Amino acid sequence: MIEVHNLTFSYEKNKQILHGLTFSVFSGEIFGFLGPNGSGKSTTQKILTGILQGYGGEVHLFNQVLDNKSKELYEKIGVLFEFPYLYTNLSALDNLNYFASFYPPEQRRDVYELLEVLEFKKDYIKKPVSSYSKGMRQRVSMARALINNPQFLFLDEPTSGLDPTGAVLFRDIIGQEREKGTTIFLTTHNMMDADLLCDRVAFIADGEIKAVDAPKKLKEKNSNHEVEIDYLYQRKRSTITLEMQELKAGIPFAHDEIISIHSKEPTLEDIFIQYIGRGLS
Repeated sequence: MIEVHNLTFSYEKNKQILHGLTFSVFSGEIFGFLGPNGSGKSTTQKILTGILQGYGGEVHLFNQVLDNKSKELYEKIGVLFEFPYLYTNLSALDNLNYFASFYPPEQRRDVYELLEVLEFKKDYIKKPVSSYSKGMRQRVSMARALINNPQFLFLDEPTSGLDPTGAVLFRDIIGQEREKGTTIFLTTHNMMDADLLCDRVAFIADGEIKAVDAPKKLKEKNSNHEVEIDYLYQRKRSTITLEMQELKAGIPFAHDEIISIHSKEPTLEDIFIQYIGRGLS
């Protein structure tokens, strides 16, 4: 679906932002693009969505060379930007009807049904966006990204500004889009979103990709294969850490009761820090 080879970009002369990125996004997958601020992830997404030009290297989208002027390209993609790009003097209904008008009638989703799926407050549908909370604006922005039934969906920090219930809703909607066959490029700081949603993730830092793989494989590859066991012995509760190998012949210590056994598998954030050397701040 996307093929990127040796992608480079500079905002200023002698100040290169991207240093030869090469990666692929497969049809129907959710691909996470994770990196700290200033790493080049937003620049990459702007190139892939046709906003930025003047890059080096090759970018293929839908098996064709990326054409920033192609109307057909823009009809196939949906974009949720990190910051809501909405007309604040217009209502959710007016915004979405306006953006829907850019697409063929047979391609558009019903605005009311879409807002209902996104659990948007019905009494605010005709009120101006300026009166909305950040979470409400995020719902309208997601509706805008989905209004044209995109084949490829670009999401930049989709759960930003949402409470936990809203974040779960958005993850469910993103999962439903993938089940429909939509390909999703997800840029996020939220490691939970990446771990729960993504088929594969790429770690980017200083304009270079440091690793690409499935979250589960990255964690398995970098695991120390240890388990933590809570147990009771002679009425005293204790905790011990063992290597998996030590458990093959049975539990190698005296105990009256095993309370719990937990794998000490690293989190995706732990793995990210191993590769990048710092967190997502």
